[in-house]
Amino acid sequence: MISETSTLDAVSVPADTWDDADAASARSARLAFAWEPWLLWLALLAAWQGIASLIAGQGNPLLPPPVVVLDALSQSLPELITGTWSSLLILLPGFALAVVGGVGLGLVAGTSPRLGRALFPFAKVAAPVPPTVYIPYAIAVLPTFHLSATFVVFVGAFWPVFQNTVAGAHAVEGRHRDNAAVLGFSRLEYLRKVVFPASLPHIFSGMAVGLGFGFILLTVAELFGANTGLGRFVQYYADFADYPRMVAGILYTGVVTWAAMTVLERVRARALFWLR
Repeated sequence: MISETSTLDAVSVPADTWDDADAASARSARLAFAWEPWLLWLALLAAWQGIASLIAGQGNPLLPPPVVVLDALSQSLPELITGTWSSLLILLPGFALAVVGGVGLGLVAGTSPRLGRALFPFAKVAAPVPPTVYIPYAIAVLPTFHLSATFVVFVGAFWPVFQNTVAGAHAVEGRHRDNAAVLGFSRLEYLRKVVFPASLPHIFSGMAVGLGFGFILLTVAELFGANTGLGRFVQYYADFADYPRMVAGILYTGVVTWAAMTVLERVRARALFWLR
């Protein structure tokens, strides 16, 4: 009798109890994972301090210790913030144009066999070309450095967005196309209501890759001819062998890139709420 009661109790556990258990399990998993990145950072800082102390003892100033870099970072923070604003004025327009152009053209090319046959051979030739080779020519041809750097960021971010959007358009299931035909959707309605939402996971993947390329090309372009910006900051202090400020600029650029990728990831999580 006791055994039957225990069995029934186990089977008839309320759904709320399971939800609470799942939530507690998820919280425990997050807490268990949270310490690992910090442990890695502490290990890297300890290794940095050890190597810097060893090199400093040999009279080599190329790798300053973390405390010295942190002091240089605090002193350079106003200049770095100004440089960040200058870099974003190049990055954001170039990246926005790449997303608009890549998504628009990718949706049309991915759903139009004739346009796809015309564009895909050209894309296979143009997309693999490293965008850095465009930098000297863009600076020479375009009238201002700001315009040429924006163009280079656009080229670097366009192809990942375009290619992933085409892949997303090709991945639309046939039953969705059939349902759109049955409902009498126009081509524009089909692109807007069916293909675009279905392609969003691929589009965000392309945007993440394009944003990373955009930051790389932005800093490289600023090494060539900028008067301000994050890449210019690193190059300027490298020329004067001020390695604490140079390393501080590299770390600060990494933090800005991480912040931008985090914002994009938050936007993706909100837009693709059904994938959680």
